[in-house]
Amino acid sequence: MATKKVKSAGRYGIRYGKKIRDKTAAVESKSRAVHKCPYCLKKGLKRQSAGIWECRICNKKVAGGAYSPRTSAMKIIDNALAKLSKQ
Repeated sequence: MATKKVKSAGRYGIRYGKKIRDKTAAVESKSRAVHKCPYCLKKGLKRQSAGIWECRICNKKVAGGAYSPRTSAMKIIDNALAKLSKQ
Protein backbone atom coordinates (compact mmCIF):
# COMPACT_ATOMS: atom_id res chain seq x y z
CA MET A 1 0.00 0.00 0.00
CA ALA A 2 1.45 3.36 -1.02
CA THR A 3 1.16 6.06 1.64
CA LYS A 4 2.68 9.00 -0.22
CA LYS A 5 -0.65 10.83 -0.38
CA VAL A 6 -2.09 9.97 3.03
CA LYS A 7 1.25 10.01 4.91
CA SER A 8 1.17 8.53 8.40
CA ALA A 9 -2.61 7.97 8.33
CA GLY A 10 -2.12 5.28 5.69
CA ARG A 11 -2.05 2.70 8.45
CA TYR A 12 -5.81 3.19 8.90
CA GLY A 13 -6.56 2.11 5.33
CA ILE A 14 -10.02 3.26 4.26
CA ARG A 15 -11.46 3.35 7.78
CA TYR A 16 -12.62 6.40 9.81
CA GLY A 17 -13.18 8.86 6.93
CA LYS A 18 -10.89 11.11 4.93
CA LYS A 19 -11.20 14.27 7.04
CA ILE A 20 -10.23 12.51 10.25
CA ARG A 21 -7.30 10.77 8.58
CA ASP A 22 -6.11 14.09 7.11
CA LYS A 23 -6.30 15.80 10.50
CA THR A 24 -4.46 12.90 12.12
CA ALA A 25 -1.69 13.05 9.52
CA ALA A 26 -1.32 16.82 10.00
CA VAL A 27 -1.05 16.54 13.79
CA GLU A 28 1.41 13.67 13.61
CA SER A 29 3.68 15.37 11.08
CA LYS A 30 3.67 18.53 13.23
CA SER A 31 4.54 16.60 16.39
CA ARG A 32 7.31 14.57 14.72
CA ALA A 33 8.98 17.60 13.17
CA VAL A 34 12.10 19.21 14.64
CA HIS A 35 11.25 22.52 16.32
CA LYS A 36 13.25 25.54 17.45
CA CYS A 37 14.64 25.31 20.99
CA PRO A 38 13.76 28.29 23.25
CA TYR A 39 17.17 28.09 24.96
CA CYS A 40 19.75 27.67 22.20
CA LEU A 41 17.44 28.95 19.38
CA LYS A 42 18.50 26.10 17.08
CA LYS A 43 16.36 23.45 15.44
CA GLY A 44 16.85 20.51 17.75
CA LEU A 45 13.68 20.19 19.82
CA LYS A 46 12.04 16.76 19.50
CA ARG A 47 9.01 15.30 21.26
CA GLN A 48 9.86 12.71 23.90
CA SER A 49 6.35 12.06 25.16
CA ALA A 50 3.10 13.98 25.51
CA GLY A 51 4.03 17.46 26.75
CA ILE A 52 7.76 16.76 27.14
CA TRP A 53 10.20 18.12 24.56
CA GLU A 54 13.98 17.68 24.58
CA CYS A 55 16.61 19.61 22.65
CA ARG A 56 19.18 17.31 21.10
CA ILE A 57 21.73 20.12 20.87
CA CYS A 58 21.74 21.62 24.39
CA ASN A 59 20.05 18.64 26.15
CA LYS A 60 17.43 20.83 27.87
CA LYS A 61 13.94 19.52 28.56
CA VAL A 62 10.96 21.78 28.01
CA ALA A 63 7.33 21.36 29.02
CA GLY A 64 4.91 22.25 26.25
CA GLY A 65 1.85 21.06 24.47
CA ALA A 66 1.11 17.45 23.65
CA TYR A 67 1.64 17.85 19.90
CA SER A 68 3.63 21.08 19.61
CA PRO A 69 6.11 22.69 21.97
CA ARG A 70 4.15 25.95 22.10
CA THR A 71 0.41 25.92 22.67
CA SER A 72 -1.92 28.67 21.48
CA ALA A 73 -2.33 29.87 25.09
CA MET A 74 1.44 30.21 25.41
CA LYS A 75 1.56 32.34 22.27
CA ILE A 76 -1.12 34.69 23.66
CA ILE A 77 0.78 35.06 26.94
CA ASP A 78 4.07 35.71 25.13
CA ASN A 79 2.43 38.44 23.04
CA ALA A 80 0.95 40.08 26.14
CA LEU A 81 4.30 40.00 27.93
CA ALA A 82 6.03 41.51 24.89
CA LYS A 83 3.51 44.37 24.84
CA LEU A 84 4.02 44.98 28.56
CA SER A 85 7.80 45.00 28.23
CA LYS A 86 7.60 47.64 25.45
CA GLN A 87 5.59 49.98 27.71
